[in-house]
Amino acid sequence: MANATEESAIDSGPVGAEIKDERRRQALAGEPPFKPEPTHGDRFAAALKDAVIGGLIALALAGPMIGLRTETAVGGLTLSEHWLPVAVAVAAVFVGRLILNLFVWVSWDRRTDAEKLVGKYFAGKDWVVAVIIVGIAIWFWYNNNLSIVMILVAIGIIVGLALRSRYNIKPLQRLTGGRPLGVYASSWKWPALVVAIILAIVMPFLPFANRYWMDQAIVVLTYCMLGWGLNVVVGLAGLLDLGYVAFYAVGAYSFALLATNFDLGFWVCLPMAGMLAAGWGLILGFPVLRLRGDYLAIVTLAFGEMVRIVIINWYSLTNGPDGVSGIPRPTLFGIPFERGEGSFSEIFGIPYEPIQRIIYLYYIILVLALVTNFITLRLRRLPVGRAWEALREDEIACRSLGINTTNTKLTAFAVGAMFGGFAGSFFATRQGFISPESFTAIESFIILAVVVLGGLGSQLGIVIAVIFLNTAFEVLRELQEYRMLIVGLAMVMIMVWRPRGLISTRMPSITLKRSAKAVRGELVGEGSG
Repeated sequence: MANATEESAIDSGPVGAEIKDERRRQALAGEPPFKPEPTHGDRFAAALKDAVIGGLIALALAGPMIGLRTETAVGGLTLSEHWLPVAVAVAAVFVGRLILNLFVWVSWDRRTDAEKLVGKYFAGKDWVVAVIIVGIAIWFWYNNNLSIVMILVAIGIIVGLALRSRYNIKPLQRLTGGRPLGVYASSWKWPALVVAIILAIVMPFLPFANRYWMDQAIVVLTYCMLGWGLNVVVGLAGLLDLGYVAFYAVGAYSFALLATNFDLGFWVCLPMAGMLAAGWGLILGFPVLRLRGDYLAIVTLAFGEMVRIVIINWYSLTNGPDGVSGIPRPTLFGIPFERGEGSFSEIFGIPYEPIQRIIYLYYIILVLALVTNFITLRLRRLPVGRAWEALREDEIACRSLGINTTNTKLTAFAVGAMFGGFAGSFFATRQGFISPESFTAIESFIILAVVVLGGLGSQLGIVIAVIFLNTAFEVLRELQEYRMLIVGLAMVMIMVWRPRGLISTRMPSITLKRSAKAVRGELVGEGSG
């Protein structure tokens, strides 16, 4: 009825005769029926209606799930109300849908002249996003209490990224004449790498390097190591692994049990834990040889949960949910970093400070991360690395070339699991206590998000993604109820802006010429290079 009413209103207007003639001509020619272009007011009304419907759906879902909570009180459980998070969630959905309908999900030719002018102006102004980022930094520097200003800033970032993704503005490429930044990698890669390594080495002795910053650096390097290990499986071999935390847990518990039961040191248990994790990678690889895609992801997710459940229930070995405590700290050739006789401070004649052990742990994970990065880069250029990439592109074509896909998959799982085991060993010795709560499925999702967000197959992209996620979680620590919402929105917008990850260019693993040029991600298959 609504369509019939609209057609009768159009036919009775001043241009009704022309529209009738156009419809008659198109009907005779067999073309689709003529439909007049909607006006700005009609499009805004439709966008507003869609946003209202989305807000109502968000209210129906968030109301009982977020607004009402059961809390322990005297005499039993009580029902508490939290309507502010519900209002924030509904407002975010409403504003997000409205922005997408008005600025993203609409073709360029359907925009008015004013919308095109505003879109080009704001999309081309990179300083708008820069000012917003600087404003966030200033706000967190001078004010520890977060307010509605942060929500407005987040909305501003979403609007800016949406406009930039719509108009395909690439400010960094404009500095290079429209060419991808990877083309210039050969000129700045090695100097930048040397400078980064020097800064990483001298970081503990910089003025701002206190206990907090050292702990954050250790966390970043640990997740970089995990991301590089998972990148072998997902980014290079193309095997979607959602249970990578299982190898992380195997490495941690292997180190903890070997060190506490057999009184072995860190440097003896570290390779053993890595080898045990690699063995479990082979155990996972055999059942999934015939699986691919979503089926492989489901099996690996189940494997990760199986390992966690076994750790919880095998109380005689793993101490169950109580965890393993008293894990020994790493020593420097048998010299402990503690107070007393024979310690590091006494032997070298320096005053004892607790941060000395933190600095030593930082250098350990720095060396482990650099070794992981170096090995993965070298493996990519070896025949096994090229076999991984061939498997990622097309398994049938890979098999037709005579490549043993069974061994290729098993080596990818084993190598990735080995690096996860090394990271788990370091986690155990750093914490001194481990429990099954540290190895839940959310850890696997975070590591996978790091790999996808940074760019499949990109080592540098993983570092940038880890720094982004760690900074976001630390900055939003006070917003316990909104932290995941804001970080999730930011990640969604980044993936809209850069669907192939932050670093989408790829360097070929083998070339006919000596000088290789980077290939833009949109010119090749997903995650390939």
